[in-house]
Amino acid sequence: RQYWCVLFLLFSSSSSPIPMSEAASKPPSGTDTITRVSPPHTEWKPPEPQPSPFAQMGFKSLDPSSKETGNLYPLCISSVVPRPIALTSTLSAAGVQNLSPFSYFNILSHKPPTLAIGICRKPGLEGEGSKKDTFANIEATGEFVVNIMSDWFIEAANHTCGDFVPEDNEMDLAGLTPLPSVVVKPPRVGESAFHMECRLKQIIPLSDDEGRPTTEIVVGTVVMFHVNEGVLTQTPSGSHTVDVARLRALGRMGGNDYGRVTEVFELARPPRPGQ
Repeated sequence: RQYWCVLFLLFSSSSSPIPMSEAASKPPSGTDTITRVSPPHTEWKPPEPQPSPFAQMGFKSLDPSSKETGNLYPLCISSVVPRPIALTSTLSAAGVQNLSPFSYFNILSHKPPTLAIGICRKPGLEGEGSKKDTFANIEATGEFVVNIMSDWFIEAANHTCGDFVPEDNEMDLAGLTPLPSVVVKPPRVGESAFHMECRLKQIIPLSDDEGRPTTEIVVGTVVMFHVNEGVLTQTPSGSHTVDVARLRALGRMGGNDYGRVTEVFELARPPRPGQ
């Protein structure tokens, strides 16, 4: 039987991140770090209504093309949550290393393994100068590595999103450990428990109503996975999978908030008609 797994997260502002020194001295404690609970409405039967707690309130419609709507960034990042984070390692054409996190990110396909990262342009700049170092490097070399962020190195990983110049090596500045990749040239992040070496498949450019470039969506094909044995496990059928409780991956919320997984529950897919 197949299941959807729903994850609840706590805001970082309401729980303290695990210090790197503490995380390094303690192995992951396993599945007991996540509480398995019942679905919220175990007595629900289709097609019983499940009304919103805000059913008596109206909706405010926001036209993204209207100037009155204003800046859409806070709205987008606070509503589409939690977002997985791609801690992305690249090299420039000259071999300068770059590392930066992006939460406009997700896996798109497993066959072939394909992922996408939305990389916004730098505000207030035009032309080549508006391209972030990560995108400029991927555009130039066609290679990158996505490292999944876990709570035991969140402070160091978050440090890499500072406003550094292209010549800075964020991995060194954050005290993170480079590991050699197998297929591509950019290094992996040793503190991360899950890495995906990628080759560029496609760039999808986005522009505003005036035709100014605002974002590039980078689509990449995963050419090599690396899974730390501390989080690697198997499904009942023998396929490789990751122990979510041990991975302790983080999600991006609105503002400066991060979240971590604390509860899960299972819901079986409904049977097909006639079954």
